[in-house]
Amino acid sequence: MKKLLNTLYVSRQGAYMGHEGQCVYLKLREGEQEKSKEFKFPIHTLSSVVVFGQVSLSPSLMSFCASHGVGITYLSENGRFLARVQGPISGNVLLRRAQYKAAEDGDSSLRLASAIVAAKVANSRTVLRRARRDHPDYPGNKEMEQAIASLGELLTGLSRGVSDMNSLRGWEGEAGRIYFSVFDYLLLPEQSVFRFINRNRRPPLDRVNALLSFVYTLLAHDVVSALETVGLDPQMGFLHQLRPGRPSLALDLMEEMRPLWADRLVINLINRRELKGENFEVTESGAVHMDNGARKKVLTAYQEKKKDELTHPFLEEKIPLGLLPHVSAQLLARFLRGDYDAYPPFFWR
Repeated sequence: MKKLLNTLYVSRQGAYMGHEGQCVYLKLREGEQEKSKEFKFPIHTLSSVVVFGQVSLSPSLMSFCASHGVGITYLSENGRFLARVQGPISGNVLLRRAQYKAAEDGDSSLRLASAIVAAKVANSRTVLRRARRDHPDYPGNKEMEQAIASLGELLTGLSRGVSDMNSLRGWEGEAGRIYFSVFDYLLLPEQSVFRFINRNRRPPLDRVNALLSFVYTLLAHDVVSALETVGLDPQMGFLHQLRPGRPSLALDLMEEMRPLWADRLVINLINRRELKGENFEVTESGAVHMDNGARKKVLTAYQEKKKDELTHPFLEEKIPLGLLPHVSAQLLARFLRGDYDAYPPFFWR
């Protein structure tokens, strides 16, 4: 089993990174007199590096990380993806050829995408059911029960099969609409500054959407890294339409993980009052962004959540949540090689 390694997130503006021996070092400026603090991280403890905004990396560090299989992802200060630096990709051309062949085959793509959508719907339903069980006194009981029932009906329909990819995408969109229509009921009623009306992005127009978009970006980074480690092409997906620069396959696999990982993390951060309204700012365009303190809290919570253990229903083994992208990528690769008759998505129980 692959070992769960750390992701190094650097959000301090003006930070500088280089390498010394077998370590990545980070230099942070402190105060007006530009005193600095230095930190060192052994390369063998890192799986990847993610930097936000104005962070400088030496060319030798990029080469050092590439030679050790540690990818570097550049995000804007507010979490928008900019670029990725990666060394030689593992895997072989036969696996990627099988991936491209399956993507071009309508029946294979539809079967694989249907399994992913079914897992997404089931996991979204489980999030709602657990919230109802743990907090029966929350408002919106009737609406929550109706949403749970509607998602159950969608699951039944998906089990009978869909005729084409457009129909499947329509079912997925309807599942998302139902799920997010009651998302606000998952948040503590007294958290009035964190109200959720609907899902919006590019840019997010409220605090909850800003959190969701940020955590989705972090999850996408982890899924891309897992796919590249296994040897799959993150750009060639099955459910999401292909676009230049879009990691369609990573977005596919994310669907089954978002409810239990990203959404529950956001819910917990809000309900535990770890974030406040003043941690967010609204720009003239109406876009809502987190401040640096909020980003640090989210990044810390995201890393801690990776340590949560769960039992994978297909492997019947306990794994850290942080390894779920790697396990899913491996299972997908085995399906594409012909080891399995179908791709086994992750169903949360």
